[in-house]
Amino acid sequence: MEESSRFATAYDRAATMFSPKGRLYQVEYASKIVEQGTLGIGLVYSKGVLLGAEKAITSSLMIPESIEKLFKIDDHIGAISAGLVGDARRLIKIARELAQENIIYYDESIDVEKLAKEISSIKQIFTQYAGMRPFGVSFIIAGVNNGKGRVFETEPSGALAEYKATAIGKNKKKALDLLERKYSEKLSLEDGIKLIASIIKHCKEKGEAFNINNLEFAYIEDKVPFTKLTSKELKSALGK
Repeated sequence: MEESSRFATAYDRAATMFSPKGRLYQVEYASKIVEQGTLGIGLVYSKGVLLGAEKAITSSLMIPESIEKLFKIDDHIGAISAGLVGDARRLIKIARELAQENIIYYDESIDVEKLAKEISSIKQIFTQYAGMRPFGVSFIIAGVNNGKGRVFETEPSGALAEYKATAIGKNKKKALDLLERKYSEKLSLEDGIKLIASIIKHCKEKGEAFNINNLEFAYIEDKVPFTKLTSKELKSALGK
């Protein structure tokens, strides 16, 4: 048995147990689940933030609208998930409650960064105590505060970072490489839609079909609340 396999066998039974190499195997396993999710991308464009993702439609009998990938948290914040949908739904429920509580207590919309940190903190707690398992989901949380677009990524470990543009899910590294080459903060909404769609298409595995009907987009601007693009609007933006 390889050394890494021996370590994993002994140290992957609890999320709280570090291996001698300083690894938390349960957290790493949760990250592997995220890597199996369909690709999602979030970016800041000239007037706000844009979220785009591909839904996993595995059967012609499925109703596409029932697949949850892109979520509205508040009028000024949205999110994309990759990983376990049940875990995502639970954390989104908490995020929505936090947004509503902030309005009730402080009479103002919650700051995007504050919300992202709260969700990351909850994820981190589930890596620290026995009897819990890490959340098997990553999020791109994006929103607009005081006219400024902000995009954050949260990981199963509780790690949090802010980006101008980022990706989660399957073929994340390839998507990030393309974003680094093609992204610009001066992108218009239409150009941002085209960029995300082209990256999702380019990151498809050999033999996998690209279907525009499986794409889902939403944007937020300073004076425009969370708005999902209709199928007709998306096709028009992509020149279809």
